[in-house]
Amino acid sequence: MAFLRSIVTAKTTAIAAAIPAAAFAVSSISSSSSQFERPSKNLKFGSISSSNPILQLSFAKNLQKTSPPSALHMETPSSNHQTSSDNGVVLPELLTEFMVDMSCQGCVNAVKSKLQTVEGVKNVDVDLDNQVVRILGSSPVKTMTEALEQTGRKARLIGQGVPDDFLISAAVAEFKGPDIFGVVRLAQVNMELTRIEANFSGLSPGKHAWSINEFGDLTRGAASTGKLYSPPLGDLVTLEVDEKGEAFYTGPKEKLRVADLIGRAIAVYATEDKTDPGLTAAVIARSAGVGENYKKICACDGTTIWEATNKL
Repeated sequence: MAFLRSIVTAKTTAIAAAIPAAAFAVSSISSSSSQFERPSKNLKFGSISSSNPILQLSFAKNLQKTSPPSALHMETPSSNHQTSSDNGVVLPELLTEFMVDMSCQGCVNAVKSKLQTVEGVKNVDVDLDNQVVRILGSSPVKTMTEALEQTGRKARLIGQGVPDDFLISAAVAEFKGPDIFGVVRLAQVNMELTRIEANFSGLSPGKHAWSINEFGDLTRGAASTGKLYSPPLGDLVTLEVDEKGEAFYTGPKEKLRVADLIGRAIAVYATEDKTDPGLTAAVIARSAGVGENYKKICACDGTTIWEATNKL
């Protein structure tokens, strides 16, 4: 009996000793998890949720892959701030980045002065060393691009979105002809709102339906892209095509999340009827968000960003 009591006593002592050690280990994990911090980039991005250290670590690794301009300081747009467009549609603010061909302070002044006259532009910051212009506002990409080009300088969109609590903040679908050309850009404003901007040419005048469909299968054009994605999320506002065959659309879409759309397709139809086979379609691909694309030379063939712009 004395032998058994000694065994029980030894086990009890070992367990009691193990409990503080386990508590210390848990405390250490909790402490280290709470210390994940977004690396400073001198860019005022939105905050990352402190309740998700895995997301913080993943986002931090993503940021460390690039070396963004150091001279840009801009207010992060509030997810609740919205501005009305000409047609009465309420547009949310976004951060938009362009690479602009600038060589002197005179270029910077010209670019700033021009952009500050554009409706919907709230703030403009320019980094001359990196040739980056960062714009906060609700103005469409098309309008800002035209304003930059009116200064006599080449401009190329390199990023758009609000890098808040999501890793994929922007996507694009490109329609490359041979008859219908266009670009559709999707940017995440917050977890419950996406802003869509689209430009098309080569369509017949009148009204055309378009939608986000289930699959990115283009083997039979729009006909092989499947059904409407998650109705009514994939249903988009009817396109109004002018006499030149051109259409432009910009507007918000609630509950739509960009990350869920990668690999799906946008289809355009001959009329307002989505039951026809469709005219054309394009796959939705991930696009650069804010602070993710500052390269000026393509690593594969040495093409500069301005040479690539001329080929478009």
